[in-house]
Amino acid sequence: MSARILVVEDEEALTTLLRYNLDAEGYDVETVGRGDDADTRLKEHVPDLIVLDWMLPGLSGIELCRRLRARPETRQLPIIMLTARGEESERVRGLATGADDYIVKPFSVPELLARVKGLLRRASPERLATILTYGDIELDRDKRRVVRSGRPVDLGPTEYRLLEFFLEHPGRVFSREQLLDSVWGRDIYIDERTVDVHIGRLRKLLNPGREQDPIRTVRGAGYALDDRFAKAGE
Repeated sequence: MSARILVVEDEEALTTLLRYNLDAEGYDVETVGRGDDADTRLKEHVPDLIVLDWMLPGLSGIELCRRLRARPETRQLPIIMLTARGEESERVRGLATGADDYIVKPFSVPELLARVKGLLRRASPERLATILTYGDIELDRDKRRVVRSGRPVDLGPTEYRLLEFFLEHPGRVFSREQLLDSVWGRDIYIDERTVDVHIGRLRKLLNPGREQDPIRTVRGAGYALDDRFAKAGE
């Protein structure tokens, strides 16, 4: 799965530039032009990284950064702050508020892309890994091949994306709505029951003749790739 990046920037030309270059790098990019709109969006869905302008209408980037660091679900969210303020005192203020990196406008696009990649590598190394593993399951992204205990597993495109997403987030419980958003995409309307159908297919393909199922149903919550959460939720 591509890393999801939220760009919060009110300059239309710069937003277009950032989206184009981040898209070209294979990231899943969303853009928001106001700080208050971004705050609402981030309460609903948390991306893998945020590129955040300092000066925004509605809510400043520095205040949004402060709020994100105060919430448990976004406390570790990688944040790159963009600003026209290059003074040392302003850089210190931005970093002290919780930004992980600070880039002064105008900036080099290749440098920004390198910093994005570096932050993602440190925060979520599984996003950039070629081989994802969990127990006896191995997924090779380059070859688009899945094996379990050395046995090839032939998955359809949707089941492959589901497994890849679970392997990127072992130990986390996801609702059907979250899986629809992350695997199918926000712009596609699909009934939540579709998730159950594809989860069922994935389980059958992974577990012929096996008693141990790595994908657990957590009662009242959703699905997880971790036995502990299933036992805690049942």
